[in-house]
Amino acid sequence: MSYDKNNIFAKIIRGEIPCDKVYEDEHTLAFNDINPAAKVHILVIPKAEYTSFNDFAANASPEQIALFYKAVKNIAAQQGLDKTGYRLISNHGTDAYQTVEHFHVHILGGEKLAAMN
Repeated sequence: MSYDKNNIFAKIIRGEIPCDKVYEDEHTLAFNDINPAAKVHILVIPKAEYTSFNDFAANASPEQIALFYKAVKNIAAQQGLDKTGYRLISNHGTDAYQTVEHFHVHILGGEKLAAMN
């Protein structure tokens, strides 16, 4: 799949669509999900053009991958989720219901989450 420069996350990164930002650095942007599935539901996206987890894992540098996941960890800690627990979700492809073809991670927490079977 090729990267669509007009996907909603690309537009958010460029500032064309507003977001409720909770974190930003040179490589990463995080914001509250507009349709939260938990009390805390944050989307974390790299600012570079990766369509999915597979694309990110295959094409990002080891440093980019490490910085991204350290940012995810730090965002969870800033929200106080490291004390009680949180869930990370990343969907890849249509069978997993990936609706935006820009790699992203969902951080869910702030309450007791249902078990995943």
